[in-house]
Amino acid sequence: MGKSIYEGRYTTKNDQDMVVFLIGMRINKRRAIRKWLPVFTAMPGMIKELYQNKEDLGFLSMESFFGLRTTVMISYWRSTEDLLAYSKGQKHLTAWKNFNNKVGNNGAVGIYHETYVVQKGNYEAIYGNMPLYGLAKASKHIPITAETISAKKRMKPVQTNTAQTKP
Repeated sequence: MGKSIYEGRYTTKNDQDMVVFLIGMRINKRRAIRKWLPVFTAMPGMIKELYQNKEDLGFLSMESFFGLRTTVMISYWRSTEDLLAYSKGQKHLTAWKNFNNKVGNNGAVGIYHETYVVQKGNYEAIYGNMPLYGLAKASKHIPITAETISAKKRMKPVQTNTAQTKP
């Protein structure tokens, strides 16, 4: 089944804080299948759990990319607290324990993650002739208007006090 294409230009609301979490793996030794395959196959169960319990877990959406050696999953979360709580859940802890038992520090497969906490107004997005994707799946998908025609207009960064006092 194909995804519905939204013709025209769209953006997202940026009126809520969110967490962007990147996680992935890199196959360092291609022939060590018994080392990297369990890492690779651990993710689908967690993704299923996240989508089945989105509201309870604070999970908003995700996208995945697969390269020759490296994979990455970009996920969007309601808060750091929600992400950290999920990391302590049974499915994640089981996957982490299995990784440490089967792979540890032998170098056959690498894993990584990066976490970004983004304040409301400090992100923007544009989509032209696209299905719901990325932030558009995680946030409210809205048509571009005169008020949101440029990246500068779409971003409304939270103002911080940058005035410095002299000693």
